[in-house]
Amino acid sequence: MLKLYKLLLALVLTTAIYGNDFNFDLIKKGVDDNNTLLVIGGIQGDEPGGFISASLLATHYEITKGSVWIVPNLNFYSIIQRSRGPHGDMNRKFAALSKSDPEYETIQRIKSYIKDESVKLIVNLHDGSGYYRPKYEDNLHSPRRWGQCSIVDQTTINVPVYGNLKKIADEVVSYVNEHLLKAEHKYHLHNTRTVEGDKEMEKTLTYYAINEGKAAFGNEASKSLATHKRTYYHLLALEKYMDIMGIEYKRKFKMTSSGIYAAINNDIYISLYDGKIKLPLNKIRGFLKYFPIKKGQIVDFKASNPLMMIVKKGNIYTIHYGNRRLSKLKADYQDYDENKAKVNFLIDGIHKEVSFGSIVDAEKSFLVQHNPSFRVNVIGFTNKAKIETDIVIVQKDIAKKYSIDKRGSIYRVEYYNKDKFAGMVLVKFQSK
Repeated sequence: MLKLYKLLLALVLTTAIYGNDFNFDLIKKGVDDNNTLLVIGGIQGDEPGGFISASLLATHYEITKGSVWIVPNLNFYSIIQRSRGPHGDMNRKFAALSKSDPEYETIQRIKSYIKDESVKLIVNLHDGSGYYRPKYEDNLHSPRRWGQCSIVDQTTINVPVYGNLKKIADEVVSYVNEHLLKAEHKYHLHNTRTVEGDKEMEKTLTYYAINEGKAAFGNEASKSLATHKRTYYHLLALEKYMDIMGIEYKRKFKMTSSGIYAAINNDIYISLYDGKIKLPLNKIRGFLKYFPIKKGQIVDFKASNPLMMIVKKGNIYTIHYGNRRLSKLKADYQDYDENKAKVNFLIDGIHKEVSFGSIVDAEKSFLVQHNPSFRVNVIGFTNKAKIETDIVIVQKDIAKKYSIDKRGSIYRVEYYNKDKFAGMVLVKFQSK
């Protein structure tokens, strides 16, 4: 009882102090129809291949025919905590659950989507240990391992479509095995035979779904693989499920190990306060000082990816991407000016008018043109005259330690209207 109380208290304190919303997202793509694929990632927060794959499906695929619903962050708090389950294993809470459980409302909500009449097939994404093999080979390759397999709870279910679970899973396994990165990564069908009385597996999401008359599958990638390689296998499987369901799509990256790595890590950003600040997060420094945070309010942000969250502790705001901590912002609390005026630069001698929140590319130099409405601070630039406008600035004029990225190429230009923060523009020097 004391342990449960501490868990509940931890959740209450986390929500109250951080001010975060850890509710999961439901992202609908395509056109709703009576043949929807529901994809779930993040039921366990220490399985990044699963939730990264679901997030890429949400952000890097266009569904041109059919309907796909995606939950990329089912157990978002668990993801942020890098834990299998701070309040117990969520994938063991679908048979019976007390209303006092901290995750009761989350379970009820995901159950409602599973039961939706338009949902016909469900895939729950996991990362499992080692490499599943029907027969024992060694400790890493055996029936007791879970990685690299397609999971069914039973062979068939009595539903109008997709009832032959084994046949569908066999098709997925065959397709994945045609595109292996390495022979050791071979997929197998894993029938847990839950219906025959496996009390532990009876508590899972897929078995609940089956008993609600829905075709449901688990897809496991191996924890022995790097995250982008796990993602590769999850996405291969998901593309085959979409093919089986007649769902058509366009993908924004190449289905290769390197293509997926780039999709995960490139062009990720977070925007703050209605776009007044935009931070590119690839190669961002782990700690940024004197960062303008609005006084007295929860940080308002929009992200390029549903796995991103800002967590507050004291005056430190940590940016999370899944279970990776990308950067910590040390707050310089400011009143904010709501002005959305555009500002003027000379970039390599060429005039540009830009909005707050912009990132401008410079090859050699930039100059911030004077605007009587604003005071300008180029972070890391020291000028004896204490005026930082109408001066040509080259990269070596700014102390590298003040760049927002580890390469030392992106610098902050901050605007103030009297004592109020008005907005930020980033100048990015191009790599030689």
